[in-house]
Amino acid sequence: MREGAAFSTLYVGVLLAVPGLLAWVTGQALLFPSLGPSAFLLATVRDGEVTAPRRVIGGHLVGIVTGLVAYHTIAPGLEVSTAAPMLATTQLRLVASGIVAAVLTSGGMLATETVHPPACATTLIVSLGLLPTVVDGALIAVAVVALVAVHELVTAERSLGDGGPLGR
Repeated sequence: MREGAAFSTLYVGVLLAVPGLLAWVTGQALLFPSLGPSAFLLATVRDGEVTAPRRVIGGHLVGIVTGLVAYHTIAPGLEVSTAAPMLATTQLRLVASGIVAAVLTSGGMLATETVHPPACATTLIVSLGLLPTVVDGALIAVAVVALVAVHELVTAERSLGDGGPLGR
């Protein structure tokens, strides 16, 4: 087993606890699927390039914005469902929205040097109509910032306590 696996495993839960508690207290969608992979990367890579705050927050922001643009341009008012009639135009619009959003997110992250792969899941969540409003986008951003803030606090605390950065 990888060294530090037990700590990393539990740390994922610590990281997700803050947006999870905020979701519970506020009743808002502050815990969503793409936070899981971000938490996993923060817990396992900790101080790598892909987990730099600029990349984590920036990548998700690119995903939010491009998801909103694609959704409101191509599929406003629609929401992906578990079943749709074959060859339905509404389903085609949602598929197009998701594809366009993923392409724009990929290009946007590369152009801004904010590559964070879980942001591609964020853009699909938005562009497929699951969290499609500007308010939803703002809540996603708040949750990502909270996740990164907890990570920064924990790593700063451990860095001060053991004389070196977490994970080294």
